[in-house]
Amino acid sequence: MSRVAWGILSTANIGIKRVIPAILAGQRGYIAAIASRDAARAASIAARFGIPRSYGTYEALLRDPEVEAVYNPLPNHLHVEWTVKALDAGKHVLCEKPIALNAAEAQAIVEARERSGKRVIEGFMVRFHPQWHRVRALVRDGRIGTVRVLQSAFTFPVRDPNNVRNRPDFGGGALYDVGCYAIVTARYIFGAEPKQAIALIARDTELGVDRVTSGLLAFPGGGQLVFTSALQLALYQRVTVLGSEGRIEVAVPFTPAKEHRCRIVIDSGGSLDGTSAVFEDLEPFDQYQAQCDLAATVFRGETTQEFPIEDAIANMRVIDALYRSATSGRWEEP
Repeated sequence: MSRVAWGILSTANIGIKRVIPAILAGQRGYIAAIASRDAARAASIAARFGIPRSYGTYEALLRDPEVEAVYNPLPNHLHVEWTVKALDAGKHVLCEKPIALNAAEAQAIVEARERSGKRVIEGFMVRFHPQWHRVRALVRDGRIGTVRVLQSAFTFPVRDPNNVRNRPDFGGGALYDVGCYAIVTARYIFGAEPKQAIALIARDTELGVDRVTSGLLAFPGGGQLVFTSALQLALYQRVTVLGSEGRIEVAVPFTPAKEHRCRIVIDSGGSLDGTSAVFEDLEPFDQYQAQCDLAATVFRGETTQEFPIEDAIANMRVIDALYRSATSGRWEEP
């Protein structure tokens, strides 16, 4: 079973802290090269992780004949440009979410995929975690009756004006950065696309980004997602799935530490004080490692791609609708 040769496009923190260690710990990949526009930094990171080659330009990495697949964790406004360039260079791509700044520009990735015959995956690692597989199985088995509502919150404090999340020209803001998780997991649980979206946005008057975005999505059959995403609130995340016969609560739904167990709460609703709840604890799990290993099997044609780029574009359409709604003050259709 041969391993896929990865090239890492930039020295972004998500790559250094999560994805590079995940590839190295996994079963299906190794890192052949890393690139940065700062050649010295690329060399330093390469030395830290034992990566054999480093480059001072992204173009040089794309010319490396050993690199089969590229991981793209660049700022949001560069996702489409460098994903297309990588595909056109004959590389498969794992690109961080969101895949684009809007659904229209993401179509360029579809065209590049068709031209190149290569695969491209959006990096929503949460869909590879067993806790979400378990939640979806519980819902489908009717454990909490008919599911009508998902309540989702993902907030954390980031106030540095130089952080890419606080740069509107880089595609910063709460909805792009963390609100997208609420959308993708609701679509995952409901197994459907929302019909309507409405949003309320509070923008930072100095930085220009949406620092708090709350939204409501209407799904077929009466399902709803109610969510809040924020960049300047205390660290917190939670998802509650509300059904006619109970609820499921996911304590750390989006970024659970790979060293810690995950807890799912299943409550029949027999009491308001939580005494009717039971708990399921899942063993520690690295969702980034699972994502990278599965991506390698997709790139090699060994596994069918469950979430193709069209799924990423569907998620972008919802984000587009929420931004339109915040301006229009009306329900918008994705």
